[in-house]
Amino acid sequence: MNLSISKHLLQGLPYKASPNHGGTFANDLPDAIILHFTAGASAESSVKWLCNPQAKASAHVVVGRDGSITQLVPFNIVAWHAGTSSFGARNGYNKFSIGIEIDNPGRLRKTEAGTFQAAFGRTYEAELVIKAIHRNEHVESYWLAYTEAQIEAVFELCATLCETYKIREILGHEEIAPGRKDDPGPAFPLDRLRQRLLFKGRDQDEIDDQPAEPLLAIVTASSLNFRAAPSPDAAKIAPAIPQGTQLEVLDTQATPGWARIAFKGKTGWVKADFLKLQLPEG
Repeated sequence: MNLSISKHLLQGLPYKASPNHGGTFANDLPDAIILHFTAGASAESSVKWLCNPQAKASAHVVVGRDGSITQLVPFNIVAWHAGTSSFGARNGYNKFSIGIEIDNPGRLRKTEAGTFQAAFGRTYEAELVIKAIHRNEHVESYWLAYTEAQIEAVFELCATLCETYKIREILGHEEIAPGRKDDPGPAFPLDRLRQRLLFKGRDQDEIDDQPAEPLLAIVTASSLNFRAAPSPDAAKIAPAIPQGTQLEVLDTQATPGWARIAFKGKTGWVKADFLKLQLPEG
């Protein structure tokens, strides 16, 4: 996508100005990014609502399921996306952070027909849905998978923001408002995004093709779908892998949010967010 920012706007991308914002950030801010899901029916409807004065809410950008990005507020202006929020010693994250809304309905309810229904009534087929435990909860629930295009767009957008501003935190709304918010939810690889952009550095993304020792990981979800390709639409090539299973990880960089693994003589793909890497001793 080759994103670039000039005068606090993404160049060459749609800009639809929202009236819902505060003044300019204080010096050396923003230094945080907050990720949300829209809980809406489409990116277009979310953009429309966040540009409506009655909403009394906004975000800096909205990312569609096709990976498209629409900016609503310049990055040097405070948007109204975080609400009552705190993390560590900070309170009121609007004044510190850039808000990214990702088109996704959020938590789903399983219907008697075997489909999955959003709060606004739309239903989704099972192959688009993951069953996972939210980081603030202890039981599984259903979530619409983010698309590969969305995840790639968010990763690139955050990387560009990190290069342009002094970003030191990337957080989910669920982390700054636990109990009140659950976005972006377990379907989004938030921990992986942080590791790549804040902890490892972009110059360390590549791993050796043939490491001296196999890279191993443990399945953290109660069960993990094993697919033929890095997509929630791809065919399952074996029964779901149970929690606690040790896997050999072959690649974690080819597709954001996915890991290519070897298991019982087969190679395939699993969601990387549900793996805990076992670091080598020493």
